[in-house]
Amino acid sequence: MKWEKRGLVYCPDGSLVWAKHSALTPTPILLNEHTIRVYAGLRDEKGVSRIGFVDVEADNPSIVKIVSSTPVLDVGIPGTFDDNGVIPGDIIGYEDKLYMYYVGFQLVEKVKFLAFTGLAISCDQGYTFERYSNAPILDRSDKELYFRAIHSVMLEDGVWHVWCGVGSEWELIDGTPYPKYNVRYYRSEDGLNFADEGIVCIDFINDEYRIGRPRVIKQNGNYKMFFTKGTLRRDYLPGYAESDDGVTWTRLDDQVGIQLSESGWDSKMLAYPAVIQYKDKTYMFYNGNDYGKTGFGYAILDSNQ
Repeated sequence: MKWEKRGLVYCPDGSLVWAKHSALTPTPILLNEHTIRVYAGLRDEKGVSRIGFVDVEADNPSIVKIVSSTPVLDVGIPGTFDDNGVIPGDIIGYEDKLYMYYVGFQLVEKVKFLAFTGLAISCDQGYTFERYSNAPILDRSDKELYFRAIHSVMLEDGVWHVWCGVGSEWELIDGTPYPKYNVRYYRSEDGLNFADEGIVCIDFINDEYRIGRPRVIKQNGNYKMFFTKGTLRRDYLPGYAESDDGVTWTRLDDQVGIQLSESGWDSKMLAYPAVIQYKDKTYMFYNGNDYGKTGFGYAILDSNQ
C-alpha cells in the first residue's frame, strides 16, 4: 500500500487552559455523512491530557469545522486510576450510544506511571461522555502489572474482540526508564469483563522494546492492524500486520506505506496511525514529532493501490 500525506490537520494553539499543546492518539469516527470526528488527548501546561475532539470535513479532512471548547472527558477524581490524564483508545457504537474505551494514567512513587483502561459512554452523539465506573474495566492482573491499554474494539456476532498494549516491565535507556509493552488480544462476552492475561499478537523483533496503539480494521474478511513500534535507537514508527482470525498475525512492516517526512512536524516521529474508510476513500490520521506535541495530520490511501 502507499499513503499520500496531506499535511497537518490540527494542533492546539495554546489559547485553552486545558489544551496548551499536543493531540495524542487521534481516534476518528464517522459522525455523519459530511463529518469525521477525531477524538484526541489534549495536554495542559503540565502535560496532563484530557479528551477533546476536532470535527473535519469528511470529503476533505484538511478543513477543520469545529474544535471542542471543553473536554468531553476530564481526568478522574484524585486517587483514581485516571487522575493524571486520559487519552482515547477506541470508540464503538453500541445500543444507540457511543462507548469510549480510554486509557487513564496515574502517577505513583516507585515507577514512572501506571496505565489502565476505563469506559465512558455518550448518549448525545459524542459531545459528552460519562464514566461507566471510576474503576478501570481492564485493571492490573498478576500477569499484566503496569499497562493494559485497550486501543481497538470490534463487535462481531455478539463477541467483543479487543486488542491492547500490555506490559509488566521497564526498559532502562541512558538511565531513564521507559515502558515496555507488546500487543495482546482478548475476547469478551460483554465488552466489560476480560481474562487476566491476553494472547500475544505482535511481539518484539530486533531492538524493539515497545509495540502499542494497535488499531484493527477488517476488509474483505481479512484483519489488518496498524501499530506503533519503539526501538532502543529511539525510533518511533508505524508497523503493519495482517491476520485471518484476529489472533495470529503476520508482520508486514515493509508494506505500511508511509514514512517520515524530510522536514517539518512529522520528520522525527510518525506514530499512532488510525485508519478510517469514507465512501471510496481510506484515510489515516496520525501523530508526528514528540509523541503528538506537534498535533495530528492525515494521509489518504493511493487509489491505485
